[in-house]
Amino acid sequence: MIYIETGSMDVYYNFGLEYYFTVEKKLPDTVFLFWRTTPTLMVGKYQNVLEEINKPYADAHDIHLVRRMSGGGTIYTDPGGWQFTFIQHEDAKEIAFHQYIAPVIDALRELGVQADFNGRNDLTIGGRKFSGNAQYRLGDSIVHHGSLLFDTDIEQMVASTTVDDYKILSKSIKSVRDRVTNISEHLPSPMDAETFKECMVRHIMNGSDEQYHLTPEDDARIRELAAEKFNSWERIFGANPNFNIDRTRRFAGGKMQFKLDVRKGIIHEAWVYGDFFSTLDAETICAALAGCRYERGAVREALARHGLEGAVYRISIDEMAEAIVD
Repeated sequence: MIYIETGSMDVYYNFGLEYYFTVEKKLPDTVFLFWRTTPTLMVGKYQNVLEEINKPYADAHDIHLVRRMSGGGTIYTDPGGWQFTFIQHEDAKEIAFHQYIAPVIDALRELGVQADFNGRNDLTIGGRKFSGNAQYRLGDSIVHHGSLLFDTDIEQMVASTTVDDYKILSKSIKSVRDRVTNISEHLPSPMDAETFKECMVRHIMNGSDEQYHLTPEDDARIRELAAEKFNSWERIFGANPNFNIDRTRRFAGGKMQFKLDVRKGIIHEAWVYGDFFSTLDAETICAALAGCRYERGAVREALARHGLEGAVYRISIDEMAEAIVD
């Protein structure tokens, strides 16, 4: 096994590195990574970002969004948690978790943490989840990656993935706290995040010090892949499945209802109804939205570009944009 230190908490860089050593630079043995991120929401390959996260909260708290190449659900990561990756070049046709999870469980048990595998894709302590795992195939390579809650901010994790309502949020935090746990709470003696990482890497590498050090050429290509395949609107929102959305809001100038057909993150068709007053007909308002990205800034720009500011009585384009996109 070959260990690679990513040297970064940038999620896009780390996923770029994962892709690079899976597809473009294949090392002669299994590659092992152990890394972490700034506050980030990682959405599964087949998920609709807008249904899985509290985007206004994520935006307000500078939480990054990324779409993984693997399936599974959305996870929240931050500097209090860790991610691990195994990259193996083999002809495997089925999803198989145990061979990659077993060394992680063994390492945790050596640290005095009684971890178990729940049989699907989670690791637990006393029945409470602390790790989710996912796996995918690229060419002839298998990538297995997982998360480890070490000292993660549970409140922020819940708030960023929950509808922004105080009662719902409060209940969600309590519910999640009953179902998840941080590894740090179960260690026999206190340990900081960096020491935990060093111990885990040492145990999983089984005493081997075999390591690959990134070259400037590696770094440059990884940064290109990070921007191209992970840190782009098209990759994050453009990969959303098609969906219909219905938004209604009451303003000082009356009620407006927007019905939208969104395909690959772009508003394909729009309909507007309500008891508002305007100098424009509904078709003009709808035409302004057609072809626009389904994101608030893009919607506002489209409305402004088509002369909507001041055209709807006592309803500004900022209010309309906020009604259309939370």
